[in-house]
Amino acid sequence: MTRSVLYTTSPLLASKTPLWRSKFIVAALALGFVGLGARAAYVQVFGNDFFKRQGLVRFARTLELPANRGRLLDRNGLILASSVPAASIWAIPEDVDLKDPEVQQKLKQVAQLMEMPLPALLAKLGDEDKTFVWVKRQLDWNVGQQIVALNIKGIYNRKEYKRQYPEGESAAHIVGFTNVEDHGQEGMELAFDKELAGKPGSRRVIKDRLGRVVEGVGDEVPPQDGKDIQLSIDSKVQYYAYQKLKQQVEISKAKAGSVVVMDAHTGELLALANYPSYDPGHRKNLTGEQLRNRALTDTFEPGSTMKPITIATALELKRVKPSTIIDTAPGRYTVTGSTITDTHNYGSLTVEGVIQKSSNVGATKVAQKLTPQEMWEYFSALGFGQKPQIQFPGAVSGRLRAWKTWKPIEQATMSYGYGLSASLFQMARSYTVFSNDGNVIPSTILKTTEPPVGVRVISKENAAAVLHMLRLAAGPGGTGQKAQAEGYTIGGKSGTARKQVGRHYAAGKYRAWFTGIAPIDKPRIIVAVMVDEPSAGSYYGGTVAGPVFADVVQQTLRFMGVQPDKEVKPLIVATPPEEPVL
Repeated sequence: MTRSVLYTTSPLLASKTPLWRSKFIVAALALGFVGLGARAAYVQVFGNDFFKRQGLVRFARTLELPANRGRLLDRNGLILASSVPAASIWAIPEDVDLKDPEVQQKLKQVAQLMEMPLPALLAKLGDEDKTFVWVKRQLDWNVGQQIVALNIKGIYNRKEYKRQYPEGESAAHIVGFTNVEDHGQEGMELAFDKELAGKPGSRRVIKDRLGRVVEGVGDEVPPQDGKDIQLSIDSKVQYYAYQKLKQQVEISKAKAGSVVVMDAHTGELLALANYPSYDPGHRKNLTGEQLRNRALTDTFEPGSTMKPITIATALELKRVKPSTIIDTAPGRYTVTGSTITDTHNYGSLTVEGVIQKSSNVGATKVAQKLTPQEMWEYFSALGFGQKPQIQFPGAVSGRLRAWKTWKPIEQATMSYGYGLSASLFQMARSYTVFSNDGNVIPSTILKTTEPPVGVRVISKENAAAVLHMLRLAAGPGGTGQKAQAEGYTIGGKSGTARKQVGRHYAAGKYRAWFTGIAPIDKPRIIVAVMVDEPSAGSYYGGTVAGPVFADVVQQTLRFMGVQPDKEVKPLIVATPPEEPVL
């Protein structure tokens, strides 16, 4: 039989509880509620601003809404550079479970998709103390989507933009490239970085610890896309010039080369090609040799391409006429102990003959009819020794020393292109004085519809006289016969200059030049060609640079729709006289 228990008879329950204990408990509870109420009041009222700030610091983020970078276009609206969506993969290493077999298999797929060695990927994800790390940026958008589809905890994708360059290496030195942050680093990407970049927008959001957006806060500021920049470059001319230059550099086993094609009346650059080059979309293992825009950043002694400018100066100052006889016999001439030579004894030549035969002696004797100050003023007026006013980073001024420091032998050598230096671009621009009736015009790499404002340097008559001399120099008996373009009349001047290394001229190293105008009666383009250190036999400007000039002129004028101005027939070229060098 079970005995019932009377709890009311328990000694513990029967004992009386002190009144103070119940009051203490009630007071403690009341005090707790008062404390909680005070804390709530502090958080919600008195300290509200502080806690809001702390919450924003920990969870509120301002997301940058990237602006779409503007395009670089050629003169016909074809794209030279544009932005496309790209995937940038980032991770929270502490959230990636590297010990999970399933995650390990997925990471192998990620490494393959990113073309990254698996150990390199694991090394980036192995630091659990990090809450953010870039895994790889600017992947193809489709690749990024495939990585996201693997659904690996701790690995995420961010949309960015990357640049594409359809013309590749042929236009690399013009367009340049951007870095991973989409800021211009070279070429027009750098020159017009501010205009192309636009202005990014912003969006204020609340994120959780995994970086996921929980909600938006405030108004969204939309991005302002960058402006498109239209260049004066014709992509077809650019590509053709680059290919012909590359071919000639390889055939002549040269170190490098450059071509400049300029509109003879507007000063617009139609092409600016350099070789060696690079692909601006894939820039691994680049060297300085590939990056240099030689046509604008490198200066050289231009050699005999300066002779027409010396003759033009003497004509303008009425010291000679085209028919003036200059005695070059016996092919040597001594100036203050230094001997200047020609490749042949040409005897008596007219001033026209001096250009046609490219006589150093003849150019020297013409220069001696001028003062150093007069030569310096005309050379300067044509841009030598002056920084080019062109919208391109790195364009150099060359060297033209103050006339007061010239010695007689230096004045003599400057008359045929030694003792001063210029870029290929400067040489091309200087010849605008002959294509514009004696006015030298500014040059531009941006497409323009406004007629240029030129500066008169020589008279229209003297400009025409030099054009005729240039025609003779490229014709029978001249040094530039191999520059003749099929279907078009041309005029130009070859140059062959010894290459200076340090303070001395290097044995067996030359630069071959050719600068000319076409069609010669109604000029439309100026083309300048330079080949550095040809070593496959010939190194003369007429035979190395001349053929590139001919091909580029012929194709460019066809692209421009210029009708041939002479009968198209097989060209039989006699062996041209050699270009004299020091």
